[in-house]
Amino acid sequence: MKMLAGRLHLKERALRMETVDVPEPGPDEVLVKVTAAGVCLSDVHLIEGGLTPRLLDGDVVTLGHETAGIVDRLGDRVEGWKPGDRILMQAGQRDRRGIVYTRGVDYDGGWAEYTVARADTLVAIPDDLPFEQACIIPDAVSTPWAAITATAQVKPGDAVAVWGVGGLGAHAVQLLRLIGAAPVIAVDPLAPARERALALGADIALDPSQADTIRELTGGGLAVALDFAGVPAVREQALTVLGRGGKLVLAGIANKPVTISSDSFFNYLKLSIHGHYGSDPEHVEELVRLARQRRLDLAASISDVLPLADAPAAVERLQRKEGNPIRLILRP
Repeated sequence: MKMLAGRLHLKERALRMETVDVPEPGPDEVLVKVTAAGVCLSDVHLIEGGLTPRLLDGDVVTLGHETAGIVDRLGDRVEGWKPGDRILMQAGQRDRRGIVYTRGVDYDGGWAEYTVARADTLVAIPDDLPFEQACIIPDAVSTPWAAITATAQVKPGDAVAVWGVGGLGAHAVQLLRLIGAAPVIAVDPLAPARERALALGADIALDPSQADTIRELTGGGLAVALDFAGVPAVREQALTVLGRGGKLVLAGIANKPVTISSDSFFNYLKLSIHGHYGSDPEHVEELVRLARQRRLDLAASISDVLPLADAPAAVERLQRKEGNPIRLILRP
């Protein structure tokens, strides 16, 4: 049996839509019929060469780490699941040494009609959660959720600012509102992004040229600054508007040095800088529970839905930031 898949050939950094065999699930795996897969800026970076898989066996991989679908067939040792179950897949899995392999990077992902997943990486989703919204919970929603709740440990009433209101930052604004941060400030050079941030719950939206007003707006500075832009100038700016004991969390990746312009200022205010990457399985499960209880509405995050065959066009739209999308979704 054959299927269509979006395959990245790493030697040429070429995305090709190819007809390949439907994979066979191993004893502890499940074959999933994919119903929705997100297109992430990380996918663009993989295609362009900014990211390279570290653990991939070979030089070709099916992209897609944000995936939802329906259980189709079970491996011999799988229990607790049945054909027809609605699920999303964690964006990665650990081996027995604790090393994390990322779906769609280190092994085949969800830009395909079918994919296999280890049974312990499946998360059941409620019947009223659309697949298009469910698929983006791993990464697009869980990464900012983990940054906010685990790395930054934001508390209700904390003044928090988000730099970069794109696919991750837009959800960070929404999630900060959910947990009671106040005020929630969005900083982005694009007017449509600032307008979107206000619609998602930001109290204030600023152009970066206005960010020096943050200390006054918050009555002393931020408890937390979240960098989702991955730009060195953002880090330098954010450090200047942190309050006493404030934290800068680097969720965006610039692959550049982090500069502290004044160690006396940094030390006197007891500031700290924290790296952040991805999320853990429990963060995805928490978000599914929030969606099940209707505390989290991701409808506004779905900027467009395209056929799987149009994956190259979706990548081009994201590269150009056409329409300032939060998430484009592929539907096999």
